[in-house]
Amino acid sequence: MNTHPYLRAYMAGITVPTMIFLPLALTGFSIARFGAGLQVPNERVIVFPMAVVPNLFGVWNILYVAVFHRRNVPIGPFGAILPFLLLPLGTLLATALGFLTHEARGIVWFGAVHIPYVAVATFFCVAIAIYYLVWKYLVGGLNGILGIA
Repeated sequence: MNTHPYLRAYMAGITVPTMIFLPLALTGFSIARFGAGLQVPNERVIVFPMAVVPNLFGVWNILYVAVFHRRNVPIGPFGAILPFLLLPLGTLLATALGFLTHEARGIVWFGAVHIPYVAVATFFCVAIAIYYLVWKYLVGGLNGILGIA
């Protein structure tokens, strides 16, 4: 009987961002827009995370199960590589759609929020650590429960 390991790997990968992080991101954007009065167009900003990030998590987990799991590569460092793909994709899309502009000292988000490059670099380092932990414990745990890792 075919147990469909790649379908299970995809489902394990999309579970974490879909069920945990996207509701938190939507809550944060809603509080920023309606609570703090920041003019952030939720419907335009949340499309990238809702469409791309869960699917990329799923495809990344399929790649891990198909290639790297057999070579005894730990899932934590493998998952920590993902922000190196997401940051350029997100930056490219946000710049192309006019959400993000680059200045000499930082980036300007929606023409209203100025973020210095030091804060972006710090956030990126924190994101790498979070991705490492999420992939090691959450996605790796789901892979273990589903019997694919």
